[in-house]
Amino acid sequence: MKKQKNNEALKILRHSAAHLLAQAVMQLWPKTKLTIGPATDEGFFYDSLPERNFKEEDLSIIAERMKELAEKNYPITHRQISKDEAREIYKDNPFKLELIDGIPGDTVGFAEQGDFYDLCRGDHVASTGELKNFKLLALAGSYWRADRKNQALQRITGTAFFTAQELEEYERLKEEAAKYDHRKLGKQLDLFSFHEEGPGFPFFHPKGQAIINVMTAYMRRLLDEADYQEISTPIMLDEQLWHKSGHWAYYKDNMYTSIIDERTFAIKPMNCPGSILVYKERPHSYRELPMRLAEFGLDHRHELSGVLHGLMRVRAFTQDDAHVYCTPQQIEEEVLKMIEMCYTVYKKFGFDDIKVALATRPEKSMGTVEQWNTATQALKNALNTSNIPYEIAEGDGAFYGPKIEFQILDSMKRSWQCGTVQVDFTQPENFDLTYVTSQGTKERPVMIHRAIYGSRERFFAIMLEHHKGLLPFWIAPVQVRVLTITDDQKDYALSILKQLKKAGLRAEMDMSSDQISAKIKTAQLEKIPWMVVLGKKEVEQNTVTLRNFDGKQEFGLSIEQLLEKAKELNG
Repeated sequence: MKKQKNNEALKILRHSAAHLLAQAVMQLWPKTKLTIGPATDEGFFYDSLPERNFKEEDLSIIAERMKELAEKNYPITHRQISKDEAREIYKDNPFKLELIDGIPGDTVGFAEQGDFYDLCRGDHVASTGELKNFKLLALAGSYWRADRKNQALQRITGTAFFTAQELEEYERLKEEAAKYDHRKLGKQLDLFSFHEEGPGFPFFHPKGQAIINVMTAYMRRLLDEADYQEISTPIMLDEQLWHKSGHWAYYKDNMYTSIIDERTFAIKPMNCPGSILVYKERPHSYRELPMRLAEFGLDHRHELSGVLHGLMRVRAFTQDDAHVYCTPQQIEEEVLKMIEMCYTVYKKFGFDDIKVALATRPEKSMGTVEQWNTATQALKNALNTSNIPYEIAEGDGAFYGPKIEFQILDSMKRSWQCGTVQVDFTQPENFDLTYVTSQGTKERPVMIHRAIYGSRERFFAIMLEHHKGLLPFWIAPVQVRVLTITDDQKDYALSILKQLKKAGLRAEMDMSSDQISAKIKTAQLEKIPWMVVLGKKEVEQNTVTLRNFDGKQEFGLSIEQLLEKAKELNG
């Protein structure tokens, strides 16, 4: 509870800092039209339509003015004013007028500090003097209400903390994050690449694909243990299917389409409609439920070029998707199992700090209020039974149902939303899905959507940065590199390599004529966890020397002892 209160206080601080940013902008460029400036998980932003486009060098000017305003220690007040008064104040700002019209009731919140005022629901620090520990981070493009059909705007992002020490720690972690950016590591370790011939479409190299294969194999093992059945559905399906599912109305601007035989087809942006067609292929009895269908589905979404970011934001990605068809009475038990599987996976990859949110009904949604309430309550019950603390993310649910979101905290204290569990009453209705009850009547199943990695590509990137390139032994693309001190040990080294590979280890041998010190340095640069060093003594004694990445060595190991150690680490 204390942590939640601290988070709320930080959110208030950052929202107040967004107002400070807007005040500085309006003093420097009075003709700017402000839109909205919320707090975010990392800090805050303010979107506006400036009289002239901001430039990167303007950020330092704005920051300097913000410092001056903080020093003046203006009290921040808040009151309600009539909508008519607000419309008169903002008669020249169409964005604020639109916001005013969308606020229920006859009044709107109005915040003031010095010569600045803004529409606001409230919750601020007492004065601008509390806003001295901030930093402006970036300047980017945006759109009014996040819709690219609307007016193009400019977004200034920043962050703020209660103390200078917290801000310094944040800046340190940002520098560390830049140092271990997955795009740099991907190139350094020869894992993946991007090319102009396919912008936003990742190319996985042999080592990167090895990691993908291990991720997939591990997940398949868990799915098998949990009685899932794996399916595969086509990458391209008729446009009418996407109208029926409702995705066309929400995703059409991000969907790739093609006309074949005078029919319009769409490359799938998600996998659920394909899973539904598999379910509908034949009648089902209540005895078959819950039916758990899993798919590693390749999806495509046309993201704007400006938001593409390595593996974090791509145009083609594979979801570790699953769709469970069950009765309403089975929802809670199935969700409990999914929650447990999420925690198992994240712990395996080294993520121990996990935050959970329950996302509720958004403005645009399908289904009845009663269905949403039932689905939301089932998710709450599962979380409460699991004794997992969670926050409510109002209005952040999918258009077809509420969802549980899992956010993992990495080694650089960044939070990433990965897994989701979503209850869906809408798609079974859209597609007339049924099962035969024990009484012989037909009932409609509930559909639960579940992903744990989220997308393999994004999880790959998060994991790579979290471990700073030095992946755990069990998932490292090359687990062992065999090194010889001289060419005299080559034959022995090849026999060791053969045994390592036969045992299922991802092993290779350094065939260069470099000195042993150079071979070790190369292996360390490539972040290989184990080096098996072989010299004259090892050949004579039929043993190996194991050198770990951190430099620790174990001498005189038999190949059997080495394989047993590897087996333990592989889990």
